[in-house]
Amino acid sequence: MTNSVKLHNTPDMPYPHDAIVYSVSPQVSNAQMNKLFASAWDGFTESDFGKMLAHSLAYVCAYSDLQLVGYVNLAWDGGIHAFLLDTTVHRDWQRQGIGRHLVEVATERGIHWLHVDYEPHLEQFYKECGFLDTHAGLRWLREGH
Repeated sequence: MTNSVKLHNTPDMPYPHDAIVYSVSPQVSNAQMNKLFASAWDGFTESDFGKMLAHSLAYVCAYSDLQLVGYVNLAWDGGIHAFLLDTTVHRDWQRQGIGRHLVEVATERGIHWLHVDYEPHLEQFYKECGFLDTHAGLRWLREGH
């Protein structure tokens, strides 16, 4: 199911264009996703997003006109826990509230607990999105790295 929310300029959301449209689980191509990720993440290598998107509870895309400018993935356990992954905003559109709105739209999926892991430089962003500090563990399972 795809639904969209259109947000217009307001003093607390100053976008350089008239509106950003947030769409839940729209059809999105690998080319669009790879272009977005390459613009936002140094060292990104092209990926096939199809399998990941097919297994998501939902994902949210942000568009300016027809350009994909933001994305977040909502993976889940099939129950009440979901995991926020890959919050990404195009380099030219960062620090304009798009990431916060992507996260907010993702929270409206009927889950009870939303988890996120992040690097230290993103701590303030996720606190502004309402996340609390918790202790968690992480183990790298890929050989040779």
